[in-house]
Amino acid sequence: MEHRVDFSNGQSLCLKEGQYLSEVLTVINSPVLFGCRTGICATCLVKVHEGMENLPPLTEDEAEVLEIYTDQSNCRLACQLYLKGNVKLEYLGH
Repeated sequence: MEHRVDFSNGQSLCLKEGQYLSEVLTVINSPVLFGCRTGICATCLVKVHEGMENLPPLTEDEAEVLEIYTDQSNCRLACQLYLKGNVKLEYLGH
């Protein structure tokens, strides 16, 4: 099963269920930049506009990093995300 990711800049892509977003966004012109890919630098910070329920639960480590970089509850680290349904994201970066 595939799920759709729509970005606020108009780009979109499809991921297989359970596939990490960071595995797909490795090509030139990616709408999200990545640094460490381990969830500690917040380079890939995104705001979730739709589909928060379609993302994995926050891990304790991701929650700690988000607490440092944002006070918005609808933000996530794109490198830590895999999909269980469609989502709409806005890249905020760090």
